[in-house]
Amino acid sequence: MTPPSSAEPAGPELAIDARGLVKRFGTFTALDGLELQIPRGAFYAFLGPNGAGKSTSIALLTGVYGPDQGSIRMLGVDAVAKPLEVKQRVGVVPEELSLFERLTGRQYLTFCARMYGLDGAQAAARAVELLELTELTYKAGALVSEYSKGMRRRLAIAAALIHAPELVLLDEPFEGIDVLAAGVIRELLRELSRRGVTLLLTTHVLEIAERLATHAGVIRGGRMLDQGPVEQLRQRHGVATLEAVFEKLIAVPAARNAKLSFYAEPAANVVPLRRESA
Repeated sequence: MTPPSSAEPAGPELAIDARGLVKRFGTFTALDGLELQIPRGAFYAFLGPNGAGKSTSIALLTGVYGPDQGSIRMLGVDAVAKPLEVKQRVGVVPEELSLFERLTGRQYLTFCARMYGLDGAQAAARAVELLELTELTYKAGALVSEYSKGMRRRLAIAAALIHAPELVLLDEPFEGIDVLAAGVIRELLRELSRRGVTLLLTTHVLEIAERLATHAGVIRGGRMLDQGPVEQLRQRHGVATLEAVFEKLIAVPAARNAKLSFYAEPAANVVPLRRESA
């Protein structure tokens, strides 16, 4: 299938305009002509199975790797030719966090702010506000080494927002965190989207993508299978949910029909357990 995105016009209305991206690692092709177009102000869910190329795509967008072929424009700027200009306007939350363990949460955010050129007063004020927004004020004076995984994830998001970026890339921000942390992150992302910040989110939690995203793209084998506004994707594939779009594009095996032949069938008079509704 040729992604409908190929008809998207290039220009300043796109926050991300990546065309024909190819990335190889030795003999392995991680990205094979990827097309990725994200309108400004969109909340874009970037979906795909493990090994599909999502994290490699993020690595190219953030300048960790350069593409072997293809072009990347972000916020109207050639991201390959002018990476520093792009980084001043983009926030990144990687899947694997690398935080300064011997700083307190407040010190870490202040340090990040100063690295982006904020003066001392601005940096301190921004750190206080973001600690409050991420519900980490009570841990502001604690060393990062004492933070739980969910707290670290929230701190990383705060650091990504410290310079008020126009575009934020989040690689699996809900991975392995508790319900409280997930709720805080979800509400913060909603508020960012409401304020017009463009968000690119990779996640395996399709329920979250369904609730938050305005746009989505499904990738497999380093290629974009389809992308666009969520409602258009549902209509195009004749299904009611984003999860169903994903399953249809990825051709998920019908595991629901597995027989578990090594288990005995329930007796006719046994009433199966009913799952409690949420």
